[in-house]
Amino acid sequence: MKAYAIANTDFVVSRIDDRLYGAFLEHLGRAIYEGIYEPDHPSADADGMRGDVAKLVRDLNCPVVRYPGGNFVSAYNWEDGVGPRENRPVRLDLAWHTAESNAVGIHEFADWCASVGTEMMLAVNLGSRGVDEARNFLEYCNHPGGTYWSDLRIKNGRAEPWNVKMWCLGNEMDGPWQVGHKDADEYGRLAANTARAMRMFDSSLELIVCGSSHSDMPTFPDWERIVLEHTYDHVDYVSLHMYFRNPESDTANYLALSEKLDRYIETVASTIRQVKHKKRSKRDVRICFDEWNVWYHSMQQDRAIREGQHGWPHAPALLEDIYNFEDVLMVGLVINTFIRRSDVVRIACIAQLVNVIAPIMTEKGGPAWAQTIYYPYYFASVYGRGVALQMPVRSPSYESKHAAETPYVDIAGVHDEDAGTLTFFIVNRNPDETIDTTIDLQGFTGREITDHQVMTHPDLRAVNTADKPTEVAPRKGAGALIGANGLSLSLPPYSYQMVRIAV
Repeated sequence: MKAYAIANTDFVVSRIDDRLYGAFLEHLGRAIYEGIYEPDHPSADADGMRGDVAKLVRDLNCPVVRYPGGNFVSAYNWEDGVGPRENRPVRLDLAWHTAESNAVGIHEFADWCASVGTEMMLAVNLGSRGVDEARNFLEYCNHPGGTYWSDLRIKNGRAEPWNVKMWCLGNEMDGPWQVGHKDADEYGRLAANTARAMRMFDSSLELIVCGSSHSDMPTFPDWERIVLEHTYDHVDYVSLHMYFRNPESDTANYLALSEKLDRYIETVASTIRQVKHKKRSKRDVRICFDEWNVWYHSMQQDRAIREGQHGWPHAPALLEDIYNFEDVLMVGLVINTFIRRSDVVRIACIAQLVNVIAPIMTEKGGPAWAQTIYYPYYFASVYGRGVALQMPVRSPSYESKHAAETPYVDIAGVHDEDAGTLTFFIVNRNPDETIDTTIDLQGFTGREITDHQVMTHPDLRAVNTADKPTEVAPRKGAGALIGANGLSLSLPPYSYQMVRIAV
């Protein structure tokens, strides 16, 4: 089999917003407690944050982390997480049927973000609360001083404001599972009023309104249209979520889910355009895909906790998917889709960062290690900065549940003109055949391969563990060449590759 693609200096999609490679941390399971925060751990710093986890996060060059939820935020009182720890209340978290100690709050999270070199994206509670909670939280975080909330922040140990720019107006408010669930008109009015109040404080904030929790919601895509008709002139992004599942072990259809993702993005992008024209607006609203990942491995084992059969445990193991090599391919395909859609998808957050459906796993008191999906996320975040290229690809294809023609070869290309690099992220969906692939490099000169990484494994179900943390890991590639026709390389069956070229 053969495939052919074109990379041309003049045909680009958009400059990629670095925040396309963001992440998410929620007060859920062991994401915070035993994830980033474990004061008794041998690697813990003076604030109780795990040093081994912090290093893995720093290596990802993660630009932004969304916090504190998620479903959790829809019944969360941010005031519970400030002030002396010994005075903070323990609360019941209805979203995940657990107890929340509030040992970590905005101060601890902000300090952790600074230590790993990332920005905060904060969510306000529009489930059980509303405009007042949002404006007070904003004042606490961003006002220099001389007011009740800003002076309380100073009293609690933070003299300078954090100046948080990104704010989510609630979470998944279309979902009946959400505390304070609302219909589209009700939520749209509340979100618009909240956005107006927050902009009265600072007109330069970036505000994110809730879109659909997933594309199979019965209210999709009417939800986006109605909510945006209320909020279009007051927000910057509409939030989308999608999780990828393969409970039937049907690899062909699983890896075709990125085709469904692409349609989801296009449908919402067209809805945004429709509302823009209806309102005769000059503003552009774009997409913040602030929850995405593979999630299905842990669903059965979590059921008893979520149904309340174990009472209200604090930080139990929840949503701890153990990712395999097959998931490497899926995550690579999702990120490639975001790169190709970077004109409308400006921000994205892998959900989540540690322990809970996460690229990083920990043992209490023990090691932290990179799960299999860490690597495609790492490669894209570190090397996928620059301009996304239009990449027409001619590839053999197959019919799937999600598309009449799903190409075996999936490629995203990024040109970083400042660094003088051209980077390709490539997935071969074919289970049996190597595909010899040529990428025609049009307009790129001085071409030399500087890095070539390959991920393959004979067992799709292979995983990384504390005992075997590199069972599924990248290795140096071989055989890629640049000639008169461009870049040529062979793609083994079921493989992920990154190729970097100096241009």
